[in-house]
Amino acid sequence: SCALLLHIDLLIFGFLFKILIHLLTWFTVANGLKWDCLFIGTIPLALSFSNLRIPKSNEVKPEIKKVKKQETEKREYKIKDYVVYPKHGVGQITEFKKINIGGIDVETYVIKFEKDKANGMVPVNKQSHLRSLATINQVNKCISILKSKPKIKRSMWSRRAQEYEAKISSGKIYELAEVVRDLNKGDDLMVDQSYSERQLFEKAYERILAEFQIILNLSLEETQKKLDKALKRNLENQPKP
Repeated sequence: SCALLLHIDLLIFGFLFKILIHLLTWFTVANGLKWDCLFIGTIPLALSFSNLRIPKSNEVKPEIKKVKKQETEKREYKIKDYVVYPKHGVGQITEFKKINIGGIDVETYVIKFEKDKANGMVPVNKQSHLRSLATINQVNKCISILKSKPKIKRSMWSRRAQEYEAKISSGKIYELAEVVRDLNKGDDLMVDQSYSERQLFEKAYERILAEFQIILNLSLEETQKKLDKALKRNLENQPKP
């Protein structure tokens, strides 16, 4: 009889335990929890939960702030200032403008490039990509570079072309002068010059011409004569002493 009673008690315990397991399963799924039960045979000894988080009444939730304005710098240039943007050459700042990009307000310079008949925008916090016009001393140094002997490397044209393009894109006034000097053929009609050479020469020449014109406050024709005299180009059009 004792064995029968023990058997009945185990059956009742097993039934109640199954109900408990179903309730725990529902509770954990509903709350996104995980639980583990340690058994020896069929007897549960320990029950543990993971991912269980008990909120504290005095807990302060972190505030989520949306970035609405991009960190900016103090403007170094004013409206009507001339600046050099390496990829486009000389331009003039016409206005400051705020634009919205992905929900963020960005302050920009609006720059007019007269030669390309186009406007460009440069964020104020990227103004390090711009530079001011050269000084008179730098112009005189450029003239000396233009008058000096070309320094042409003995390498394949494709490699030299890449180096010249990199110098032009740097926007540095002395490097522009070096490209003009090295690719200048003067009035020597016997020198064969490829199309790509002429393109690079003209690109660098026009960049330096535009900058010199503004700095020296001369007409385009007078500035061109000054450059050509240093390069010994178009000598027939130069005024005779």
